[in-house]
Amino acid sequence: MPTSDVVWCEACLSYFAPVPRCQQCGLTTLIPVDKCGACLNHPPPWDRLICVGEYQRPLKPLIHQFKYQRKFWLAYDLAQLLAKHIEEPAPMLAPVPLHWRRALFRSFNQSELIAKHLATALEVDMKPNLFCRIKATQMQQGLDRVARKKNLLAAFKLNPTQLPEHIAIVDDVVTTGSTVTILTKLLKKAGVKRVDIYCICRTAESVYPLI
Repeated sequence: MPTSDVVWCEACLSYFAPVPRCQQCGLTTLIPVDKCGACLNHPPPWDRLICVGEYQRPLKPLIHQFKYQRKFWLAYDLAQLLAKHIEEPAPMLAPVPLHWRRALFRSFNQSELIAKHLATALEVDMKPNLFCRIKATQMQQGLDRVARKKNLLAAFKLNPTQLPEHIAIVDDVVTTGSTVTILTKLLKKAGVKRVDIYCICRTAESVYPLI
């Protein structure tokens, strides 16, 4: 896919080289597989997850600076890294939404910024308001799987619009998958055939089943 040059040197780019992963959940495996054992037994509701790497150095400090130190310009370079991993992009990207209070406090939605630059790199559409966060929730960081799921109950809605059969949800970090699970189910309930997850980082924590 067409992408612009990024600021990474060759040494940095070596840290982002692809590693074997399960194509569905995105967790690391010994060899590339379509479905790992966990996904064969308890598959997540989405169809494929594509990420740059683990939530560790050098990506972790970059994500932290991006989100919490308001270095919003890092979204471009992070999106370019992610675009290199996507061979057959979804025709529509939808960022994970923030509640308006948190967006006001942070001054931007990190997932929306990544999705905006990613859509440009992949030459696809991006719908910033496809999802709406209707309930302010506690931050997911630090919560276990059960607490994350409870925290997100009735937190989102899907805004009515014409949808393609294939959509990708964009987020910065996927940990337990609780948030993207809920959003995926909303899309599939609305008739979307295939839902992919595009994220910068996928943590090593496996928490299936999520339902």
